[in-house]
Amino acid sequence: MAERRVNVGWAEGLHARPASIFVRAATAAGVPVTIAKADGNPVNAASMLAVLGLGAQGGEEIVLASDAEGADVALDRLAKLVAEGLDELPETV
Repeated sequence: MAERRVNVGWAEGLHARPASIFVRAATAAGVPVTIAKADGNPVNAASMLAVLGLGAQGGEEIVLASDAEGADVALDRLAKLVAEGLDELPETV
């Protein structure tokens, strides 16, 4: 299973707008991805309710994971999005 550990780059954490950006990016990744707090249970990264339910705060470590083919590229892009608190998914990493 491919995994990326990153700190949330959005000051407000994964709430409202940042969560929406992340969920759209996770859906567009084309592979199933889970997200979890470092010590928590993974949830579907493409589910807005699940991502909001994590309550991930700015600076907190999260874990992105997937066991699908092509997961490394998708996880790299999502990790960059989260770590840098970007407004949209980066085209290249």
